[in-house]
Amino acid sequence: MSELLKNQFKKIIEITDDEYDYILSHFITKKFKKHQFLVQEDQVVVYDYFVLSGCIKSYYTDENDKMHILLFGTQDWWISDYEAYYFKKKARVNIDCLEETEVLCLSLENREKLCKEFHRIEHFFRKKTNRRNVALQNRILTLLSSSAKERYEKFIQDYPSLVQKLPKHILASYLGVTRETLSRLYSTK
Repeated sequence: MSELLKNQFKKIIEITDDEYDYILSHFITKKFKKHQFLVQEDQVVVYDYFVLSGCIKSYYTDENDKMHILLFGTQDWWISDYEAYYFKKKARVNIDCLEETEVLCLSLENREKLCKEFHRIEHFFRKKTNRRNVALQNRILTLLSSSAKERYEKFIQDYPSLVQKLPKHILASYLGVTRETLSRLYSTK
C-alpha cells in the first residue's frame, strides 16, 4: 500500500528507492475502524494523514449541533486540521472514518526534518499545498455561487465512486442541502 505514496511523490518529484525507504521510515501506519476519530475538536493535532484505504470525513459542528462537512479523504488523499497541525492550535474540526481506514501518519517534526534534508520533499509538499488551496477555493466558490442541483452534479462528476459509498445525510451535509432536497435531486437523475 505504501506504493501509493511513492507513486504520488514520483508524480511531482524524482526520488530513488533508497530515498523513498528513508522518507517512509518517518511515517507511522495506523488503522482505524468505522466511526473512529483521527482528529477531534479541541484536541491537539499531531499528524497529517495520507489515506491508503478507506474513506474519511472532515467536518465542523456548529452551536446548533449541525454538521458541516468540509471535505472527504479517500485513497491517495492527504487530510488533517491544518491550522491545528501547522500552528499547534487545538483542532476546530473533527475527522472520522466512514469505513475502516488505513493511513500513513506524518508528524510536523518529521515533515520539517525531511524538508530540510531534501529540497525536493519541500517542493512536493508546496505543490500539494497549492493544489489543496485551489481545491478549497473551488469548494467555497461552488457553495457560494451554485445551485443545489449544480453542486450535486459537480460532486457526481468529480467523485463518482463516493456517491454510492456515502450515506445520504452525509452527502446532503457536504452539499449544504437537506436530505429531502438531496432525495429530490436523486429522483431527477
